[in-house]
Amino acid sequence: MEILAVAQGLTEAQQVLAAAASEEGGGLTVNLFWVIVAAANFLVFFLLAWKIAIEPLGERLQERRERIEQGLKDADAARRDRESAADQRQAVLNEARREASDIVQRAQKLADETREQGVAEAQADIDRMRERAVSEIDAERKRALADVRNQVAELALTAAGAVVGETMSDEREKRLVDEFLTQISAEAPAGDDRN
Repeated sequence: MEILAVAQGLTEAQQVLAAAASEEGGGLTVNLFWVIVAAANFLVFFLLAWKIAIEPLGERLQERRERIEQGLKDADAARRDRESAADQRQAVLNEARREASDIVQRAQKLADETREQGVAEAQADIDRMRERAVSEIDAERKRALADVRNQVAELALTAAGAVVGETMSDEREKRLVDEFLTQISAEAPAGDDRN
C-alpha cells in the first residue's frame, strides 16, 4: 500500500509540475513519474527475463559445461585404459613369446634326447648284431674246420690204407689220425687257425 501512496503522491506532484509547465510555455519537460514507472517496468522486465530466460540458460550452460568436463574426464580415463590395455596386451604377448620359446627349447631338448637315445639303441643293436655275426662266423669256422679235419682224416686213412695195403682197425685208425692231426697242427702257422 505504501507503493500506491508513493505513486499517488508522485501523480499529484506530476500534475502540479504539468500545470506549472503549461503556464511557462512549452519547453522540454521531464515527467519524473513516467521515468520512475519506466525504471520500475525495466526492473520488473529484467527480473522476469532473468528468472525465465537467463537463469535457466545459465543452468543449461553449467550442465553442458559439466557434461563436457565429464566427457573430457571420461575420454582421458578411456585413453589411460587403452594405454593400460595396450601395455597389458604387450605383456601378455611377451609372456606368450617367452612360453613359446620355452616350449620350443623343451621340444628341441626332447628331440635331441630322443635322437641320442635312438642312436644309442641303434648302436647297441648294431653291436649285438655284430657280436652275433662274429659268434656265428666263429661257430661256422669251427664247424668248417671240423669238417675239413674229418675229410683230411678220411683221406689220410684212405691214403694210409692204400700205402699199407691193409684195412686199419679202429684203434689203429684213431691213433694214426691223432698223430696226423697233431703233426698238421704243429706244422700250420698260428694265424691260419683264425681264418
